[in-house]
Amino acid sequence: MAQAQQTAKPEDTEVYTPVPPKVTPGKLEYKGAPSDAIVLFDGKNLDAWKSVDTDGPALWTVDGGVVTVKKGTGNIETKQKFNNYQLHIEWRVPANITGTGQARGNSGVFLASIGKGDAGYELQVLDNYENKTYTNGMAGSIYKQFVPLANPSLKPGEWQTYDVIWTAPTFNDDATVKTPARVTVIFNGVLVENNVTLLGPTQYIGKPSYSVKHGASPIKLQAHGDKSEPDSFRNIWVRELPNN
Repeated sequence: MAQAQQTAKPEDTEVYTPVPPKVTPGKLEYKGAPSDAIVLFDGKNLDAWKSVDTDGPALWTVDGGVVTVKKGTGNIETKQKFNNYQLHIEWRVPANITGTGQARGNSGVFLASIGKGDAGYELQVLDNYENKTYTNGMAGSIYKQFVPLANPSLKPGEWQTYDVIWTAPTFNDDATVKTPARVTVIFNGVLVENNVTLLGPTQYIGKPSYSVKHGASPIKLQAHGDKSEPDSFRNIWVRELPNN
């Protein structure tokens, strides 16, 4: 087993076909958060967030109502922890983005952060308007697990929207999974993940499994570290939903 893990490669879990159909989404207009929402970013500050690496202040750049990844400062996550929720988040790949494949506006929304670095359950952020990559790693995918049902990506420089329904996993006393995580994702108004049952936290190499027992968790945004210009986010809010 140990030898097999040492020889595993990221490419082993990449999927390229079938390719999700291209869909041109309708025009969406942001109308503000619901009255019972917890506003995580209103364009003014990152008071609701902290650095994943240091547990200190989140150091990404806030300007003009937008928060942008600041290279070298690492991932950020919410100070508050959540179980089940509805999440709204808007993101933008820079208009002057360069690179190809996974090196083109790569970021991610970790629907539950369960440790340092990239530990957790990742909803991929990437430019896939006219950028080919493995389909279980494109925008709207649950990274390395579920290919999106469609590709409603907009051009780089345009704001895009994720609306997410997250059902957190639960665990037995012996740390085995009791009920796995489930997620629904609407991408630019188009359903791309339909209440899928996750196989475990995201794994870059190897197959996912529920090996870490956890409870309520922060929501994390990824600073991927690519050389291209960093992504931006705005209008982030969450509504807590009843537990299982």
